[in-house]
Amino acid sequence: VSELSYSILGDHSEPEVVMGESSWVWQRSNVSIGGTTYAHGVTVNSNSSVTIQLNRQCTRYEAMVGIDDLTMGIGSARFSVFNGDGTRLWQSPVMNGHDPAMPVSVGISGQESIRLVVEPGHPGNFTALADWANSRISCR
Repeated sequence: VSELSYSILGDHSEPEVVMGESSWVWQRSNVSIGGTTYAHGVTVNSNSSVTIQLNRQCTRYEAMVGIDDLTMGIGSARFSVFNGDGTRLWQSPVMNGHDPAMPVSVGISGQESIRLVVEPGHPGNFTALADWANSRISCR
C-alpha cells in the first residue's frame, strides 16, 4: 500500500488510493511500531479513513498495525478494515503507544474496494500517528 498510485494519477488496472475519499496518507519506509521497524507502510492520523479501489480480483489484505514510535508513546487508536459496502471485516482492540504491532489478515475476495479506518482510542485523543506497516494487498 505504501507504493500504490493515487486514483487521479493511476491507470485503474491495479489497486489505487481514492483521493477524494481518503484522509492524509504518508507513504514511507522504515515504519516503527513498539520498537520494531518495518520496511514500509503508511502513516495516518488517529482519525482517518483511506479508501482503496482494488480494480482487479484481490484475495487478501495484510498489515501490521499500531501507534508509530514517532509519537513517543503518546496516543491510542483502534484500527478497522471495511469493505466497500461499509461492513466491518476486522477491528483491533484499542492500541496504545509502545504496544507491539498487531497483525491484520483479512479476506477480500469479491470486493471492489476496501477502507482502512483509524479512530481515536479515547474521546478527544487525536494526537497519535497510526501505522499500517508492511501493508499489502494480494491480487490475481
